[in-house]
Amino acid sequence: MKFGLKDKKRILYVLLAVFMMGFSLSFLIRVNFGTDPCSAMNLGIARHLHLSFGNWQVLLNLILFLIVIAFDRSQIGWGTLANMILIGYTVDFFRWLFDLFLPDNAFSSLSVRILVLIPALFLFIVAAAVYMAVELGTAPYDAIVFIISNKFKKIPFRLIRITWDMTACLIGFLLGSTIGVVTLMMAFLLGPVIAWVKEKINILLI
Repeated sequence: MKFGLKDKKRILYVLLAVFMMGFSLSFLIRVNFGTDPCSAMNLGIARHLHLSFGNWQVLLNLILFLIVIAFDRSQIGWGTLANMILIGYTVDFFRWLFDLFLPDNAFSSLSVRILVLIPALFLFIVAAAVYMAVELGTAPYDAIVFIISNKFKKIPFRLIRITWDMTACLIGFLLGSTIGVVTLMMAFLLGPVIAWVKEKINILLI
């Protein structure tokens, strides 16, 4: 398979986006205002299974990946693999650094948590938007939504997406994860930001 300059740019954008999603997510977890629905669910399950976030994320993604292969391989790309493997382990790495170098009360102050939250949330949303805008494959968690939507075409896609995310939030909540302001902001801000970033990315890829 040959890669042109445009393809190489797209792969670079995906790798950078996935790394920045993991980096910013590690801060969102630490400030404890909530995360995206998928991460909230995975944090809760990983805690109860006594696995690292990265290890559980890979295991779940492998299960979902097999479902995606069976029902809609068009959702799979290089970005799918990067998302499956790198985000969770990037989070694990930076959480390990936090434990190693930061005092236990580093994020105990509300003002500090808010100051960290704002850039971390902004970075995560933009990175997620870049990842989706480049269109090099869909994360397994998101691909399942498209598969369900294609099977039940009479049900609005937005309703399926909301139900999927709310189910993940409920699982996370029941297992002790924080469902907070960040979770709501992800739901409402990600769509408009993706549209804006996609327009800019298309210009850069020309």
